[in-house]
Amino acid sequence: MEEQIQKFLFNPTVGKIAAIFIGTAIIWLIIKAIQRNLFTKIKENDNRYRAKKFSNFIGYFFTIVLITVVFSDKLGGLTVAFGVAGAGIAFALQEVIASFAGWLAILFGGFYKPGDRVQLGGIKGDVMDIGVLRTTVMETGQWVDGDLYNGRIVLIANSFVFKEPVFNYSGDFPFLWDEIKIPIQYGSNYELAQEIFEQVGNEVAGNLTEESKEEWTVLQKKYRLEDAQTEAMVSLIANDNWVEYTLRYIVNYKKRRRTKTALFIQILKKVEATNGQIKFASATFQLVDPPEFKVDVRNRKN
Repeated sequence: MEEQIQKFLFNPTVGKIAAIFIGTAIIWLIIKAIQRNLFTKIKENDNRYRAKKFSNFIGYFFTIVLITVVFSDKLGGLTVAFGVAGAGIAFALQEVIASFAGWLAILFGGFYKPGDRVQLGGIKGDVMDIGVLRTTVMETGQWVDGDLYNGRIVLIANSFVFKEPVFNYSGDFPFLWDEIKIPIQYGSNYELAQEIFEQVGNEVAGNLTEESKEEWTVLQKKYRLEDAQTEAMVSLIANDNWVEYTLRYIVNYKKRRRTKTALFIQILKKVEATNGQIKFASATFQLVDPPEFKVDVRNRKN
């Protein structure tokens, strides 16, 4: 019995496994200590998140290096076996491999980063975390109107970046163009209405004009784009029921609903202050009198 215990304790394979466990424990104790004592002092969430992700990657790297060094004398004879097994594993785990490749593409291709608002596979929301296999998104919309959180956390496979378009609302240009439509009755003061809507657009959303213009100029240097108007713009069309004004403006991608509310409040106040020169239109229905019919019900004899 004692001889068996001694053989087990002094077995080279057991010693290597023990060395791997001890070495891995030391590596991750050091990583966690650094994260707890140093990274918590980083004030910006984005930088702290990136530092934590990078430290985890370093931990995985050193763990793999440790395993390789410990079993280096055994790897030569297992090359063929690993090759055959690797082919089968690659076929069985092709979705996992595609997700891992997607993770590399996301990190080095600049598809999106944590904090960006994106749409992936029909899911729209803010990126919370980018894992090796999945991206975690706090969803917006669905049963909630506007670009507001609905509280549902969605895990999306990273392989989606190769299968479907990736919509990034906040990448190189963190602004969006938005529009509101205002129906005005025929016979209103059209020039005054256009002046009021342009004024409201510049008052509410005009503070972003210069900032967005600078960002667009930087984007033009990077890509082939035409110059775009970032100032508020008003256009109109006449249809069967009313004159429809469209106010186009630029807005931060996270403030669409708030900005739209502020615009409508100011428009309502200023239109009411015109004392009837401008009137809002609504759907109207005109009832037409039926034609008169004269029916002779007298019984006529042939």
